[in-house]
Amino acid sequence: MRSGDGGPLRIIPLGGLGEIGLNCLVLEYGRAAVAVDCGLMFPETHMFGVDLVIPDVSYLRGLGDRLLAILISHGHEDHIGAVPFVLRDLDVPVFAPPMAAGLIREKLREHELEGRRSVYVLEVGRPFQLGPLGIEPIAVTHSIVDSYAFAFTTPLGVVLHSGDFKIDHTPVDGRPTDLQRLGELGARGVLLLLSDSTNAEVEGFTPTERAVFPALEKIFRDTEGKVFFSTFSSHIHRMLQVIELSRAHGRQVAVVGRSVETSLRIAGELGHLPIAPEFLDPAAVDRIPAREVTVLTSGSQGEPLSALARIAMDDHREIHMRPGDAVILSSRFIPGNEKVISNMINHMCRRGARVYHQNIAPVHVSGHASQEELKLLLRLTRPRYFVPIHGEYRHLARHRALACEVGIRPENAFAIENGQVLEVGADGARIAEPVPAGRVFVDGKGVGDVEDVILRDRRHLSRDGLVLAVLGINQQTGEIVSGPDLVSRGFAVEEETQAYFEQARALVLERLAQITPESRADQFEVKEEVRKVLKRYFAKTLARRPVILPFVVEM
Repeated sequence: MRSGDGGPLRIIPLGGLGEIGLNCLVLEYGRAAVAVDCGLMFPETHMFGVDLVIPDVSYLRGLGDRLLAILISHGHEDHIGAVPFVLRDLDVPVFAPPMAAGLIREKLREHELEGRRSVYVLEVGRPFQLGPLGIEPIAVTHSIVDSYAFAFTTPLGVVLHSGDFKIDHTPVDGRPTDLQRLGELGARGVLLLLSDSTNAEVEGFTPTERAVFPALEKIFRDTEGKVFFSTFSSHIHRMLQVIELSRAHGRQVAVVGRSVETSLRIAGELGHLPIAPEFLDPAAVDRIPAREVTVLTSGSQGEPLSALARIAMDDHREIHMRPGDAVILSSRFIPGNEKVISNMINHMCRRGARVYHQNIAPVHVSGHASQEELKLLLRLTRPRYFVPIHGEYRHLARHRALACEVGIRPENAFAIENGQVLEVGADGARIAEPVPAGRVFVDGKGVGDVEDVILRDRRHLSRDGLVLAVLGINQQTGEIVSGPDLVSRGFAVEEETQAYFEQARALVLERLAQITPESRADQFEVKEEVRKVLKRYFAKTLARRPVILPFVVEM
């Protein structure tokens, strides 16, 4: 493919294309490369024991000194959560909006990387240069303060990365998406648009953030007890409205939960809190009239150790939920979290609280652009090439179809997934050879040491249980000295199935008697025979397949 002296422009998604979360995309030209975002996703139900999921960034490591920076579009976990894990191995600067930079520094402190990695603050209206790439941050509206799109000026043309955005003409902080600048870029000519696809299946326009205010105001007005309010800890706009409503209705605000405390502290330091609220000490919540209290708390996704989950279980040492209280869960239910959120709501109802959430009250609006806003961005920027980003494949496919509806030629619109490479040159664009991409599991302090085979074993254990078979064998003669003793966990109650296990022991001894003494002296041969006998017996009699662990003691 013919292009400039630096070769083709390469777009390489490592996460976020084909899934919700895990966002990470590489823009590469010649010997220069930058990564946009480095996020995580929370484990799905089949990922037993996994705490977090981060993208496989082996491709980033392979870039070496060609990787000039990691650029962050905003401070949500699905865009910054993997940064501290990646920076353990990569000494590369991070450029981020003010709020995101503050949150990342907190993470680096927790991971003992503070002072060992550089985090620089980006500002709208201050473009800068990294190698052959000119980078301009552009203000967009999202469900967190300081959200940016990026315009990359390359030798081949302008590449626009939308970040997560919506077009809100009345944002809470008065900082709307900069449509004027986006239009100017479109008039000058945009080579490639990379645009958020999360709400590509949603018709119309996404409501303004202020649309939740009337519903929240009614709840505050009608509630005689405490108001518990929970949203994503980074949603400063939403929490500002709650602080404003609390003042208007004579309520003091208590903040419970480290993530909420951290976000509000950073937002205050950056001037995002136009009023300087004096928060109520959580220990004083139950000492003043309930009608005068609002509790801002973490835990809108039902996280088991969150403050709200503990309050719902009446397990919080300072704050208790009582009849007459109201609970507002002002965030969407992340797919996979529905069951734990439902359980938490049940506990709240047992406490006598009235619970408001997205399914029964207009207490949440999305931070992502719907179809008409996506079309507007396409018409403003008029890109030659288009790639939908951020979403499952159905979102990417629908967004590509929208682009074609507004005039993008089908051969110039590419719905690519993680690991696929789009090369853009002076004579066209094409899909090139893929690169390694995937998921890395974080389990406790281990990063990447939990692989698919381990998850398979965990699923197997969770479904069918475990049977341990212990035998004592004379090492010289191969004689069975003791056992087999069968111990089960999650398979059967041993006291109630004693006769059943006796039959299993008899079958094991019968099979071992059929093999030679020399084979019985080989513990690996014995283990395999025991495993086969028990596997066949359990499958035939109970149609169950427990994990069978033979243990041979040589005597």
